[in-house]
Amino acid sequence: MRDILLIALFAFLGAAAAGLVGAIALRLLRHRSVMVALAVVACVTVTAMLSGTLAVAWAMFLSPHDLTVVTVVCAMAAVISLATALLLGRWVVARSSALTRAARSFGEGGSFDAPEGAATAELAELSRELAATSAKLSESRERERALESSRRELVAWISHDLRTPLAGLRAMSEALEDGMAQDPGRYHRQIRAEVERLNSMVSDLFELSRIHSGSLVLSRSRVSVYDLVDEALTVAGPLARENGVRLVGDDIDAVPVEVDGKEISRVLGNMLINAIRSTPADGTVAVTVRRGEAEDTVVLSVTDSCGGIADDDLPHVFTTGWRGNHARTPPSGAGLGLAIVRGIVEAHEGEAAVRNVAGGCSFEVTLPVASR
Repeated sequence: MRDILLIALFAFLGAAAAGLVGAIALRLLRHRSVMVALAVVACVTVTAMLSGTLAVAWAMFLSPHDLTVVTVVCAMAAVISLATALLLGRWVVARSSALTRAARSFGEGGSFDAPEGAATAELAELSRELAATSAKLSESRERERALESSRRELVAWISHDLRTPLAGLRAMSEALEDGMAQDPGRYHRQIRAEVERLNSMVSDLFELSRIHSGSLVLSRSRVSVYDLVDEALTVAGPLARENGVRLVGDDIDAVPVEVDGKEISRVLGNMLINAIRSTPADGTVAVTVRRGEAEDTVVLSVTDSCGGIADDDLPHVFTTGWRGNHARTPPSGAGLGLAIVRGIVEAHEGEAAVRNVAGGCSFEVTLPVASR
């Protein structure tokens, strides 16, 4: 038993010395290729075995012949181990280089195509992550292009919508200044109406900028959906009567929600105004409230009689500046109302959606119900 312990001690000391030298070498070469690291590991493995063997042989006073045999065996093992390590390192480096080139391609604006051929589990996992990241970057680029396009269109539309009333205001003010207006009172009323419309457009732009910049601050309070709908119907009533549209808002449950009452009132107002202006005379705009598919949500729906929206246009209804095929002239608006609706609803952790129904379309807003 004592001899076995001595053999183990001498073998451990010899191998430990080789391992210490290998650890120092790995630290010094830590910034080099993985092939160098694998070669060092292979050398350390064989050297540790040889050192332990020589230490035991020296302690046991083996004959020179036996010592030579042991040394030759370890040397052959070292050659095979080193060759294997170099082959493995070369293969790993080649796969890593191919992966680097593929990653560089999607980093420069392209898409990531994983290199062909087998790879280690780690490199394969890295390829999958890079592919997922590439897909996300592509989606982000598409959203950025769409946003930039909508911004350009919005600037063009806003410029057009502002130029027309400003030209009218200038003409009317010049007529009043020159005393050429036969009915000054009518001119004054028209000027006031144009100013109110311009003020509404500027207010919408300011609200949209707050939403996009993330500076929209909500003052939440517990309110009833019934009160919100009733107030919105009251405010939209005169516009509905002016357009010959009937508003319906019966059987509204008093579901409590914890929202910013002012902002949600604006949401309902924008939805009702959009529905009323899209509905022909003698049409109906109905407001309903129902529980959502999730028990802790409520869905507010505004259904009009516009005849429906083209399927290709449905995904763009809440896009900033979108106005469908309507003329881009007053009173069609700047196409900001529904974009504001979506922004405010999403700020409340809700969702805004639209779908076609028989004879028209239904705009739906899903909000979380207030906790008990």
